[in-house]
Parts: sequence; structure tokens; C-alpha cells
Amino acid sequence: MEHDPVDVALLEARSAEAEEKARVERLTELGDFKWIVSNKRGRRFVWRLLEQAGVFRLSFTPGDQALTTFNEGRRNFGLQVWAMIQEHAPESYALMLSERNDRRNDRPDNAS
Repeated sequence: MEHDPVDVALLEARSAEAEEKARVERLTELGDFKWIVSNKRGRRFVWRLLEQAGVFRLSFTPGDQALTTFNEGRRNFGLQVWAMIQEHAPESYALMLSERNDRRNDRPDNAS
């Protein structure tokens, strides 16, 4: 069967199918994310991603524009993860922060 590029009904049906597929993929992605941050190990992992991405520090590196640009790209990814937390699992952020503080307080070098 030959494809008719001006078949509006067919084009609309394909567009609707693509939109539905994207919607289902997004719901799956969000479900996966919520599952990850629903347990302590997942939250610990996500917190490490945020720290490694540099979300909580400046990207600027004096005298090194290339490194600044690299750091800002990494930070941008971390901010995307942080935005997902804020939008879809905001309660997990406070929990991650509390758990991180608990881990820091349990370290022997902080026993003052």
C-alpha cells in the first residue's frame, strides 16, 4: 500500500498515536522516578547525583571558560533531576536532606 502524504486523517491518527506513546513513556518515567526516591537507597543515590552535578555550588571557574561551561552543563542535568523532585516528589527532597544530615552527623570526624 502506497503512502499518501496528504491523507490528513492518516496523519492525524499517526500524530495521536505518537502523542499517546510519548504520554505513556512519560508516565512510566515518572513512575520509575517516584519508585527510586521512595526508598532510602534510591534517595541516597539521587542525592549523590545532585552533588556530583554541582547543583549546590557555582559552576564558575575563574580563568577557565571551558571548565565553567562544562560545569554548567553538568549542573544543568542536576537541575533537571532537582526539578523532577520538586514537581513530582517534593516530600522526598526534605527527606533526602534530613538523611544526608544524619549521615554527616554520624561521621567520627564530626564528633565535637
